[in-house]
Amino acid sequence: MKCSPARHLAAALSCAIWLLLTAGCATPVGVARVDASTAQHQLTANALTADELSPSARNVLRRWVLSDRYDDDPADAIAALHTIITDGRGDEDEVITLAEMAYLYAEKTHQRPYFLGAAIYSFAFLFPEKGLKPPSPYDPRLRLAADLYSLGMIHAFESADGTTVEFKSGNYQLPFGWVQVAVNPSGFEWHNRRVVALTPVEEVVVRGLANRYRHPGIGAPLAAATEPVVAERGMQVAPRMKLPMTAVLRLDMPRRQLAQRQLHATLDLYNTHDVDATAIAGRTVPLEADETAVLAYVLASPEIWERELKAFFSGVFSESAPTQLASIDAYRPGRIPVVFVHGTASSAGRWGDMVNDLLDDPRIRDRYQFWFFTYDTGNPVLYSAALLRESLRDAVHKLDPAGADPALSEMVVIGHSQGGLLAKALVVDTGDRVWDAIAYKPFDEVNLSPQRRDVLRQAVFIKPLPYVRRVVFIATPHRGSYLTEYPVTELLGRFLTLPVRILQIGADLARNAGDFKVNPRNLGSGSLFGMTPNNPVLQTMAATPIAPGVHAHSIIAVKGDGPVEGGNDGVVEYSSAHLDGVDSEYIVRSSHSTQSNPYTIEEVRRILLLHAAEVCARIACDNPLLPSRSGMQALSLR
Repeated sequence: MKCSPARHLAAALSCAIWLLLTAGCATPVGVARVDASTAQHQLTANALTADELSPSARNVLRRWVLSDRYDDDPADAIAALHTIITDGRGDEDEVITLAEMAYLYAEKTHQRPYFLGAAIYSFAFLFPEKGLKPPSPYDPRLRLAADLYSLGMIHAFESADGTTVEFKSGNYQLPFGWVQVAVNPSGFEWHNRRVVALTPVEEVVVRGLANRYRHPGIGAPLAAATEPVVAERGMQVAPRMKLPMTAVLRLDMPRRQLAQRQLHATLDLYNTHDVDATAIAGRTVPLEADETAVLAYVLASPEIWERELKAFFSGVFSESAPTQLASIDAYRPGRIPVVFVHGTASSAGRWGDMVNDLLDDPRIRDRYQFWFFTYDTGNPVLYSAALLRESLRDAVHKLDPAGADPALSEMVVIGHSQGGLLAKALVVDTGDRVWDAIAYKPFDEVNLSPQRRDVLRQAVFIKPLPYVRRVVFIATPHRGSYLTEYPVTELLGRFLTLPVRILQIGADLARNAGDFKVNPRNLGSGSLFGMTPNNPVLQTMAATPIAPGVHAHSIIAVKGDGPVEGGNDGVVEYSSAHLDGVDSEYIVRSSHSTQSNPYTIEEVRRILLLHAAEVCARIACDNPLLPSRSGMQALSLR
């Protein structure tokens, strides 16, 4: 039986109605609720976070009917959108879209012109000339543009192996023409050092440091390896130190230049130790900086860590170094030196977390300069202390021969473990105490050659160093470490290689054994004997009061949560680290290596802010730095 057309039409309508009814909410346009993380990912995805164009860039391509062309031929779509800009039809939306497109295409094809183009497009978005609409300060693409600018610049100038960047003046190709770049040579000279290599730090992961401090701004952050222009000895920037530098590529009237085949740009290098901002288009703009990554590059050097045991077992390891006292920055008049002295079988690298945290604090960074004393930790304690005194005297004379900088006479010395013993030997007047503790005869009656007598005199008869106004003892064994009494420690001491002068003095004293209350050969032995609890020299130094006018602070590590008085840090007992009469005593629940403990660092910060306030009150600093009222009271974690 045949159905009539009317019945066919009725059946079709019935099916359509049924489909509409069963479709429910499946409309052509709709929304679906998702979690915040998913929503944010979709909204903020871009060329750097998701290896795809951002939603706003896709909007621009659809507006100009370039989506399919971009998917088929990205270079052709980039050229088409560039023409739209140069014809005056586009604005900041098109410029930042070009930056994204150029960077993504460069990453896929490894074509340097597109990396450089991404940097220039980003600069044009960030700093349009007067009369053009700048981006809103709330526009999330500001941060994207800053990152594309930095990374585009790095990859455009990277070396063949991709490990460094090479900034040279010249004419460089762009996707749409050429740019003549003039590199300012002055950025490659810094005091008595020249830049020899620049390593990007933006695309690195830092390990081993608790915190990473990155300061947002403009430019490509770099770690600069340097070498001295003229070789020197004594106090200087640490030979392996790298400088935090930032490269800035700038163009005058960048949007107008985009319409030209030949562009002109300048490239400047800034040391962020010196400056933290630059002027662009009449505005003061902060410089991008990542000093934590630079510090990590320095501390990644195997030589720093290898020297810990080498310098312990070899008493002459440091004699070949150009300096035992070094800084992380050039000398800056008006800034107070903070001298860090490491402990036994250790190195300056152990101060990494503390230095990283303190330098990020402008109240510290703008008032202090950081110095580091490196020594052979197996040598006798008082001998190393004498070398520290000599190094500090030489540094002051070298840096300020006329005595015009009062800040150099306001030093703070921070010593960890054995380093604390060296620090105390800077701020005491021993008189005849130490000699009387070990000898029956007066010093001048002992048979010694003039040269060896002078070395021994400097080590034993100690006067306070006038430049040191404050000392901080961290986990310091003032009365010795109980570990030095273990047989294995005594065995280790037999493997120490001491300087010839120390061995000669020990041999000379041994020939006069009857003149001494202790075995004279022990007096010429290494630091392990020097830190045994029954050592009369150590006990005498512990009992010697700190000189008037010098402030002292103790930071004592105690493991566990038991009573402090009977506790220890695994190396030093509380009773050994405790000193009567110090300005403050701070207890940290920690093991012996407490330099990276955040409580230890915060106590050092408090002490430095307190010292800066007192110094500024005394010598009238231009910008006194006062610690917070809550920071004036020393805390205890008992």
